[in-house]
Amino acid sequence: MTPDLSQRLALAVDGMPAFPKSVQRILDLTRDPNSTPKDLVDVIDKDPVATVKILKVINSAYYGLPRQVTSIGHAVVYLGFNTIKNLALGIAAVGMLPKDNPAGFDVQQYLLHSLSTANIAKRLANKLADADPMDCFIAGLLHDFGKMVFAQFMPQEFRAALALSAANASSLHEALQQTIGTDHAVVGAMLVEKWRFSPMLVETIRHQRTDNLKDTDMIACVFAANQISKHLKYGFAGNACVDPFPELVRKRLGGDLPETIASLGDLDQLFEEAQMFASA
Repeated sequence: MTPDLSQRLALAVDGMPAFPKSVQRILDLTRDPNSTPKDLVDVIDKDPVATVKILKVINSAYYGLPRQVTSIGHAVVYLGFNTIKNLALGIAAVGMLPKDNPAGFDVQQYLLHSLSTANIAKRLANKLADADPMDCFIAGLLHDFGKMVFAQFMPQEFRAALALSAANASSLHEALQQTIGTDHAVVGAMLVEKWRFSPMLVETIRHQRTDNLKDTDMIACVFAANQISKHLKYGFAGNACVDPFPELVRKRLGGDLPETIASLGDLDQLFEEAQMFASA
């Protein structure tokens, strides 16, 4: 990477909004084994916008609750601590993204892909000993955020990379290397590092290409979830190229892509949940 490109990327990452303080607090709670449902309720109650959106989702037909929920405290009782944490983080990520961008990148389809990947990564994590489901959900949610950096701050090069990838039916990683000189995994890792996420999450987002995967449960979950989401056409994040599972992913998950999909049960429900988040 040239010094000029490094400077451009640093400026682009600095131009992205910070996670709201309430979301940072929720993330802190997810890492604290002593946190309680009351702690979560207290944080969300201080964010009126998040409160309204979460209650809107909870009272949708998707959950089919017997009566309308009017407070975050009641929501935790009905749906549980972890579900409300996921909702809060998903809605925050959705709210941070601009509706439009100079590259003409479809943000709604991007969100559907990211949210689906997050949900699938969380389900995969439940099958593995060393993968935390919540961490995998967050990594899946943020794994493609580098694309939004390009869409906002390098729109011409990003459009060219999308067109090149589509024309050659090739990896977007490769197309971005050709047009910009680096890819969205590198920039996404820079962004989550700026947001002060854990080193393990930064590493997971940075190592998503088949030629630089690291052998961890978390990376296997997010890589696999990304390919499954693309294979099932759950949203669209600019590239439909599905990579077969490398050997290290097959070993950790106990099968290839079709076998892993078969082991996960009904995934359409997870996509419905992603659609619900994206419209919040």
